Amino acid sequence: MVEPPELRLLRYFVAVAQELHFGRAAARLHISQPSLSVQIRKLEHQLGAQLLERNSRHVMLTPAGEVLLDEAERLLTSAERLAAVTRQAADNGGGGSLIVGFQANAAAELTPKILAAFQARYPRVQVEMRSHDFADPYVGLSNGSTDVAFVQPPILLQDWLCVETLFVEPRVLVTSANCHLAGRERVSIEDVLDEPFVGRRAPEYWRDFWLAVDSRGPHTVRLGAEVGSVDECFEAILSSRGVAFTQASTQRFYSRPGLAFVPVDGLPPSPLAIAWRNDMNARPVQQFVETARMLAALDLVPAATPSSTSAMPETIANITR
Repeated sequence: MVEPPELRLLRYFVAVAQELHFGRAAARLHISQPSLSVQIRKLEHQLGAQLLERNSRHVMLTPAGEVLLDEAERLLTSAERLAAVTRQAADNGGGGSLIVGFQANAAAELTPKILAAFQARYPRVQVEMRSHDFADPYVGLSNGSTDVAFVQPPILLQDWLCVETLFVEPRVLVTSANCHLAGRERVSIEDVLDEPFVGRRAPEYWRDFWLAVDSRGPHTVRLGAEVGSVDECFEAILSSRGVAFTQASTQRFYSRPGLAFVPVDGLPPSPLAIAWRNDMNARPVQQFVETARMLAALDLVPAATPSSTSAMPETIANITR
């Protein structure tokens, strides 16, 4: 059985058959003439038929080439229509799926607002939220297991990665309730230099940010434990194995008996961003990013600094009321 040819090869053949000139066809396709000749020969070998008669002065279609030209033009037209109607269906909220990666409390109070607004605007897109531990700061984007993700910079920029900050919030110190720092109204980085810390089991640059290595001067970190998730972190703190820095919104989502959250002076804040791959131009991803961008401008996260304001569709306005 002969394998059907790729659409790309059929497009190359149609261009040559319509131009009857390899040079003009190559210019139309934006490829080199030698490369085009190789691709046409590849198509002929694949189909087991000579499609063109060519010499130094002219190019002509063989009978097999005339049949293929007629069929290829119909097939390419159908393929273009297929792509167009699929895009139109997506534009009208027609189906599809979206996997959203997150860690811990994702985008805090913004998360349910984004999800509700997105589903109101695109009700036929199926959204799945997928949790990740500390080991992957890219939250599934690097291996393609998520389509879009809420991430906590710093992360190393990649050619395939787009990142947009949604809001910035302070970092706080988490201790056990019986720690000598628990009753303090505020602490500074100097107050905790000698404390054992709970480190995140993650790439070094990301772990060091949450240990505030850049703010410690010559003082090295005392590690009391290493953990892979928020729950493991809090269990280590409750067992007095160390303290940890976290974003301020964590207190509202993970507060539990035995933990104390203390504001920290002089520590750079923590940004929360939305990230996606720029090499996968899926429309639901762009729609989700647009929704998150607009919601982030509404100052919905307490004590956080939102992104810049932007126009907001009525659908989103209704969700936030």
